[in-house]
Amino acid sequence: MRRLLLGLVVASGLTSAQSVGLSAVAEKLDKPLFMTYAPDGSGRMFIVEQGGKILVLQGGKVSSTPFLDLSKQISCCGERGLLGLAFHPDYKSNGLFFVNYTNTGGNTVVARYKVSSEANKADPASAQTLLTVQQPYANHNGGMIAFGPDKYLYIGLGDGGSGGDPQNNAQNLNSLLGKILRVDVNKSEGGKPYAIPSDNPFVNRQGARPEIWSYGWRNPWRFSFDRETGDLWVGDVGQNQWEEISFQAAGKGGGNYGWRLTEGTHCYNPSDGCTKEGLTLPVLEYSHDQGNSVTGGYRYRGKAIPALQGAYLYADFGSGRIWAATESGGKWSAKELRKENMNFSSFAEDPSGELYLIDYGGFIYKLVAK
Repeated sequence: MRRLLLGLVVASGLTSAQSVGLSAVAEKLDKPLFMTYAPDGSGRMFIVEQGGKILVLQGGKVSSTPFLDLSKQISCCGERGLLGLAFHPDYKSNGLFFVNYTNTGGNTVVARYKVSSEANKADPASAQTLLTVQQPYANHNGGMIAFGPDKYLYIGLGDGGSGGDPQNNAQNLNSLLGKILRVDVNKSEGGKPYAIPSDNPFVNRQGARPEIWSYGWRNPWRFSFDRETGDLWVGDVGQNQWEEISFQAAGKGGGNYGWRLTEGTHCYNPSDGCTKEGLTLPVLEYSHDQGNSVTGGYRYRGKAIPALQGAYLYADFGSGRIWAATESGGKWSAKELRKENMNFSSFAEDPSGELYLIDYGGFIYKLVAK
């Protein structure tokens, strides 16, 4: 196991200069895409492998037996596979968790499972399908799911794939594609195993799906909630030129984030003279000179690295660049921390707010003070 392998120097513009290291906490994983924790006080972290397995990281060791193995019911890989995991806020008492995967038919499934009588083993027979969304193409499945501070489940869906959103799904409020959804998994209504929160922005709009929380997304691969403010941060993967980070103030749904009218802050379709009025443009963007697929991260709220406090961290899957962004005068700006020969598929946050980087090549690193 590699320890303190990398040295990062926190860029100017943050609170102070301080060296930061990456310490490997897991290795020899198979296409890891995500990691999260169970809110039960155990300190366990759960690793999502694209091929369909969820593994337990506890006491510095990765379980040899999967917590759950869905490999026989998913299609993988590319942009398909087991893509997301979220534990119910009341997991300690109800044992419920949710997964997002691409089924053997190529469609998105969000399903609920329950832990078994063994803490490190889920009950595969407990599956209940929450939502199935037909995918017209093999890419842009989205995949992120997370519970917000309101205890509702948020679901990220890409525009359906191909290139340029040929069906204009992201701007079509009658389609779930190109959206972030918000549902209440504690209730059921209308024959569905979930309910629609009454304050969802399109509940009473004719021709709009009431599950929609926001729209105009191309492929919101990773998003996160700021544990201190409740604000939502979204890394939306771009088309040919621009990658973007978007911000949504806590509880403010209904925004149109631009795609396919815009790519980042720039016109896409049409290529000139697009109407940006009413759009919520990204707070950060970078061109494909610096990378080609944004990996959204988290605002750092841990205690181990004071220099990063309040900074928003994100990375690029293709170039291995890592950035830290800070706000001044209402504007966000980013400094590159490091460029590594790795494919960063995700960040992760543990119960104490410390952050991790997931290398698709099979490693997970914790950000540590050096």
